[in-house]
Amino acid sequence: MATLQALLLALFITSFVVDQSFVEANFPKSMYINWGAHHSSFAGNGEDLQLVLDQTSGSAVKSKRAFLFGSIEMLIKLVPGNSAGTVTAYYVTSTGDKHDEIDFEFLGNVSGQPYIVHTNIFTQGNGSREQQFYLWFDPTADFHNYTIHWNPTEVVWYIDNLPIRVFRNYEKEGIAFPNKQGMRVHASLWNADNWATRGGLEKIDWNSAPFIARFRRFRARACKWDGPVSINQCAIKTPANWWTSPRFSQLSSTQIGQMNWVRQNFMIYDYCKDTKRFKGQTPPECFKQQF
Repeated sequence: MATLQALLLALFITSFVVDQSFVEANFPKSMYINWGAHHSSFAGNGEDLQLVLDQTSGSAVKSKRAFLFGSIEMLIKLVPGNSAGTVTAYYVTSTGDKHDEIDFEFLGNVSGQPYIVHTNIFTQGNGSREQQFYLWFDPTADFHNYTIHWNPTEVVWYIDNLPIRVFRNYEKEGIAFPNKQGMRVHASLWNADNWATRGGLEKIDWNSAPFIARFRRFRARACKWDGPVSINQCAIKTPANWWTSPRFSQLSSTQIGQMNWVRQNFMIYDYCKDTKRFKGQTPPECFKQQF
């Protein structure tokens, strides 16, 4: 009986996800090109997006709607070959000096070297919470799923359904959390050779241009932002707000094991362990349990 009830609940939640909070996976309908219009294109009946970088320009798209809480996912195939100096970015952000932001940035590499996934989170305009990982597969050979999930309790970064990082809500203890601003989805490909590869030592080889990143199946299973009223509407615990279900309030033991595998084997930078950078003033969330 318990198993049947769980199945019915899952189906009930799923029906609300599809009917009420699902943004159609069609780039022209859900996104617009906000710079580099001649360096980007939609294909596959709107299911596919191509961003291009050359010496004249990069390119970027931005979602037409903003969201607060839910899951944002994208399939991405990164720039192949010598991509040193390039950055393919995929993130959600609000606007203004006190903006919130949740980032995936993929730092280009010299041919044969692994891609670095650079993650970060900004709250009320404050970032400096970087964590970086090597990928355990070739992200240029095929599409892989990159998902940002956030709810009133936590933010989780996923790669192919494996969690790699968590940022929990400790707002009651004075640590800001991204829960009061709608955020739009962005994707871009741009020149960052002043810092992206080996701290800027490896510059872009323009002989390898144009550089192309490919995106597919953008999906936003998320609460649509309609202004300040959404702060409570998107956080209230209802079946329609599936992200507030207890099952999404904390990683399962299996997920924690998956994340520990990633972090133990592929993590290369954690701001919480960079004692020189903060001169002994380690950010307070570093002392809190995140998983």
